[in-house]
Amino acid sequence: MLLALTSIYAYSQNTLSGNVSEAETDEPLEQVSVYIPQLENGTVTDQNGNYSLKNLPEGNYKLVISYIGFETYSTSVEINSGNNQFDYQMVPSAIEMDEVVLSTPFHKLQRENVMKVEQKSMEELKQQGGITLSEGITNIPGVSSVSTGVGIGKPVIRGLSFNRVLVYTQGVRLENQQYGGEHGLGINDAGISSVEVIKGPASLLYGSDALGGVLYLNPEKFEASGQTSGDVNMRYFTNTLGYNANAGFKTSGEKLKFLVRGAYATNADYETGDGTSVTNSRFNEADLKTGLAYQVSKFKTELRYNYNASELGIPEEIGVQNNDRDPLEPYQELSTHIISSKNNLFFKKSSLEATFGYTVNDRKEFEEHHHDEHEGEEHEGEEHEEGEGAALDMRLSTFNYNIQFNPQWGKMTTIFGVQGMHQTNENFGEEVLVPNATTNDFGVLATSHIHFNKSDLQIGLRYDLRSINGEESGIEGDEEYIPALNKDFNSFNAAVGYRMDLTQNVMGRLNLATGFRAPNLSELTSNGLHSGANRVEIGNPDLDSEQNFQIDLALEYGNKHLEAYINSFYNIVNDYIYLEPTGEFRELDPIYDFQQQNAILYGGEFGFHLHPHPIDWLHLESSYDIVFGELEDKSDLPLIPANRWTNTFRVEWNKSKQDYKCYAFVTLQTFFDQNKVADFETPTSRYNLFNVGVGGDLRIFNQKVGYSITGNNLFDKNYISHLSRLKADGIANIGRNISFNLNVPL
Repeated sequence: MLLALTSIYAYSQNTLSGNVSEAETDEPLEQVSVYIPQLENGTVTDQNGNYSLKNLPEGNYKLVISYIGFETYSTSVEINSGNNQFDYQMVPSAIEMDEVVLSTPFHKLQRENVMKVEQKSMEELKQQGGITLSEGITNIPGVSSVSTGVGIGKPVIRGLSFNRVLVYTQGVRLENQQYGGEHGLGINDAGISSVEVIKGPASLLYGSDALGGVLYLNPEKFEASGQTSGDVNMRYFTNTLGYNANAGFKTSGEKLKFLVRGAYATNADYETGDGTSVTNSRFNEADLKTGLAYQVSKFKTELRYNYNASELGIPEEIGVQNNDRDPLEPYQELSTHIISSKNNLFFKKSSLEATFGYTVNDRKEFEEHHHDEHEGEEHEGEEHEEGEGAALDMRLSTFNYNIQFNPQWGKMTTIFGVQGMHQTNENFGEEVLVPNATTNDFGVLATSHIHFNKSDLQIGLRYDLRSINGEESGIEGDEEYIPALNKDFNSFNAAVGYRMDLTQNVMGRLNLATGFRAPNLSELTSNGLHSGANRVEIGNPDLDSEQNFQIDLALEYGNKHLEAYINSFYNIVNDYIYLEPTGEFRELDPIYDFQQQNAILYGGEFGFHLHPHPIDWLHLESSYDIVFGELEDKSDLPLIPANRWTNTFRVEWNKSKQDYKCYAFVTLQTFFDQNKVADFETPTSRYNLFNVGVGGDLRIFNQKVGYSITGNNLFDKNYISHLSRLKADGIANIGRNISFNLNVPL
């Protein structure tokens, strides 16, 4: 239906063109990015500094001009009928490029944004040497990961995780049974351009499950009009003998754009600092991402598809020591299909965006107890056999929609939105962890951004309704019987944020926001052995929604030599839901049930970045993140990350007149003692991790090739993270790992 409307606008040929040069010398700058975020339309300047953007709708839009080594420039431009002109002279700067934030609705540069959002490019995260995406994001201050070995990890933002952190990919929410501790992120880093993290309640923008924050994964952009490109990327990891390869191709005409990227990764068991292989921590993954876009003057549509298939071993104990890659029991087989459709209509003083997503997540878990007891020893250490039935076999199908209308009135930009989700869970395995169920969400929101000369104000209000209907499972009176469920949850939420230039060099942000999270299906209904977690979990159908109120205060200072920041938060969570052991056992497995109690979390992130002028190639960065969490009865919350201090010394060269770059860094991460633990946790001792890396660009046979070599935990420290799910079994985290990365543009 939306495509049919394109005939109305097909003949408009509004353009924006101009020249970009260096302010100090007046020399033209080549390869400068000129981009209009709202239209997702951009190009780069030619060797004479000239650029041209075509097929633009009339109206007022944000224009962003960015180039490494220069200050990112953002302004509003009026696009009128016909040809429009805009020239700009760029000012040199040692500060890293300021990027447009896409996870918040108004597409501002980070320094203009009312909410503090952490943003890292995927290239930057890969340079840190992480094997998986979930490991890579832990390099962002305030972000950690609950891990089960190397292959399974899920994000923790300021001490909150699981269903309290919402993950967005391709512009739609990712639903993959994320309530489970051993249910990983399920996304491959290939085909992702950058990661954004909203710290704190984002329920106003995203509804339930964004109570703790949002991890927003931006897909790679389409190629500029008239351009075709490709690349091959290869990575090797010494610790897991793992390799990760992906290749992509993209091409764009004036109106039609296409891209595709395929990836494959395989890893053997990882080794701890004392040389022990952690049995069954191996994993394999295949991934395909593709996209198609069509854009004319006042209409744009984008269709993306992602298929991910993984085999993940679930480590439980130290056993066989080998380099096999096929997982042993217990293990998971996962397949996820994500289809998203994003459509935009642009009018002169307003726009309409409609995003639809459909996700199918198949999760199968194979367990050891399927074999007869007398066969147990024969099967111990053997790889899984074809044709075995899955103990757990769950299919989660999710359709979601997000429709937003954006009128502009002078300096005020407003968004009115309707969001919703229809989700079904079906069981096909021998066991039932959560019953067949249907979940429906519906939410309406309104939020406005008002720009003043030296400040910005953002306010918003939202109402949500969630209904969960679960089917009866089992026979009434049996130990694992689950009764039928019919529950409704609703909530009003509001947010207000203010950003102000306190002085020429100091900026402040103050945000007050409420959030909510309806209890998930597992918390309400589960009644049985969760083998991946090695415990019996008992749900509570009388649980109430979690409701929180958070205050965020951020101060930032910046000049040509130094940037410094202080981000602090205080988070009150009413009716916080948590798992607690009852002290009883079902057969040999401990029984846990879900409890509720008010809780508070508080802390923040503090740091600085020193780049003394004129030796701008020298960088000293330091950050410290801290979080405390406790229940109303003064006991400590579980899974609160240890305080972390990260110091990095980095040198880099990136000349504007040359097409190569190189860098080197040394990082020392200190994880302090974690003695504030829940009653069923044990303290974690302090440890230090030493990381080094070098990288850059080379020319081989006149071909530009990117490379990086990173050594993590270089001194092979044997340690256990407080957020490791293997901590209870005394199994250490990964030891020394050296990664080699090669990027070949085609």
